[in-house]
Amino acid sequence: MAEIVVIAGLSGAGRSGAADVLEDLGFYVVDNLPTSLLPTIVDLASQPSSDIARLALVSGRNHEGLMREVAKMRADGHVVTLLFLDAATPVIVQRYDATRRRHPFADQSEGVLEAIEHERDILQPVKNQADLVIDTTDLNVHQLKEKLISAFAEVDHQQVQITVESFGFKHGVPLDADIVMDVRFLPNPHWEDELRPLTGHDPKVRDYVLERSVTAAFLDHLETMLVDLFPSYQAEGRAYLTIAIGCTGGRHRSVAITEELARRFAEHGVAVRTSHRDVAH
Repeated sequence: MAEIVVIAGLSGAGRSGAADVLEDLGFYVVDNLPTSLLPTIVDLASQPSSDIARLALVSGRNHEGLMREVAKMRADGHVVTLLFLDAATPVIVQRYDATRRRHPFADQSEGVLEAIEHERDILQPVKNQADLVIDTTDLNVHQLKEKLISAFAEVDHQQVQITVESFGFKHGVPLDADIVMDVRFLPNPHWEDELRPLTGHDPKVRDYVLERSVTAAFLDHLETMLVDLFPSYQAEGRAYLTIAIGCTGGRHRSVAITEELARRFAEHGVAVRTSHRDVAH
């Protein structure tokens, strides 16, 4: 049986870019595929004469019936991951302005802003059932590639793939976060002149944040709770889980906590990666 990634999401959110990355990872990619043709492509790829072991299917703009077809693939024994690409509406507007392309739903709306929101409403049920949601709002092509490589280069389908991501609340909460933790209650290195230019990767900042009794208690409780919950998420069929750790700017406290939390997860044998969205701000 084939390993299949179905790529869905908003127009302008990066579906084609994601397809390019998966092709580099050895997936046979079929782009802009009508839902009605999904069974045909999967059947052809499953033939004994086919050498396609990894298949990426980029759903076209009409996602009607997509979840029904995904369920059929899984019932036939295929390992299927539904990947959903999302982005904030203003960013998608900017991308369309830059490329001067016409939005697929433009004929059904008064303008590109209305077209994007119309498409978002239509695709919300698909996003709700996605195995992995990636928010490309603040990602460049290299950062998107990094996320996809982490998810699909060597996927262990028996274990939930955990991402711990730091961010700054002043830059907005990540759209792809499943669990959000606020660490703004911790002492802020920003107010220390020596530490302000540094980040949570620096040992001085890390020690400043972690060597506090309140930090130790918080991490102990959070580690216990999440490690206990991971099997339940897996039992519910979740393949990916993103835990977002936020401080004010996303440079100090959230970075240090993210790295420490990931280190603790790894000690439990959890498949974990880290990401730092706002550390360069």
